Amino acid sequence: MKIVVLDGHTLNPGDLDWGPLEDLGECSIFARTAPKQVAERAAEAELVLTNKALLPAETIAALPKLKYIGVLATGYNVVDLEAARERGIVVTNVPGYSTPSVCQMVFALLLEMTQQVGHHARLVREGEWSRCVDFSFHDRPLLELAGKTLGLVGFGQIGRQVAKVAQAFGMQVLVSTANPDKYKDETGVKFTDTDSLFSESDIISLNCPLTEETRHLVNTARLARVKQGALLINTGRGQLIDEAAVAEALTDGYLGGYAADVLSSEPPAEDNPLLSVPNCFITPHIAWATGAARQRLLDTVVANAKAFLEGAPQNQVN
Repeated sequence: MKIVVLDGHTLNPGDLDWGPLEDLGECSIFARTAPKQVAERAAEAELVLTNKALLPAETIAALPKLKYIGVLATGYNVVDLEAARERGIVVTNVPGYSTPSVCQMVFALLLEMTQQVGHHARLVREGEWSRCVDFSFHDRPLLELAGKTLGLVGFGQIGRQVAKVAQAFGMQVLVSTANPDKYKDETGVKFTDTDSLFSESDIISLNCPLTEETRHLVNTARLARVKQGALLINTGRGQLIDEAAVAEALTDGYLGGYAADVLSSEPPAEDNPLLSVPNCFITPHIAWATGAARQRLLDTVVANAKAFLEGAPQNQVN
């Protein structure tokens, strides 16, 4: 059984063990694969594992031995599912592995915007505290979370975990989800529509999937609804927001802050408007990348491949 990993570096830059996967068959593991290299590298493969390397219909058609595609992530838009289905190729993903880490990142971003830890730590290193005549100083507003309203767009595993942590901070939680009846037994949160959530929340966190309905969910019209100084967090997908509209709202000072671990194009172009506006905090898509989360991811990748080889696929998405 020939197994090819097209882009394994982000999952395992060297601190995890590929051994359990290699035990399943003859493995070729590439750190990265350019689009023009995919068909050549996977030509003899029966199992192909990919994270961001694309497998469109024309590439799938060029891989006659392919029987299985394992996506090294939760999102699987890198694969043409219809083309795989027509060929009888099983496609799997890895749901839920990053929930604790992404929830942690939501609050890392939120606390950076509200407590300004990085900014004030930099001022201390630059000697501002040493030159201060008072025992304490801050040059930016600090915001207490208790009593504030957090609006969650999306209420899957991550959204529900974020709600629990927010409640521990003493926050009120509003939720907008496509299926509120599914969570009718959920306590401590209030369900509402998306427009009302944007109007009533002090802080908004995007934890929904990217679909045609959610693309540019945050746009000029929605931003016009938010409270002056509201904070926006995005750990979902970059395309959930209109980046130019958010940049303009930050520049105008109407939006109090934007913090995101994702952008519409990754890595970003140097002229991305969010890279040069005030009160904008961008991290390089690392919410999922804790050692614990990556180990869970790798364990499930191996389990998915093993289940397929045993004739009982799990986490199949097509």
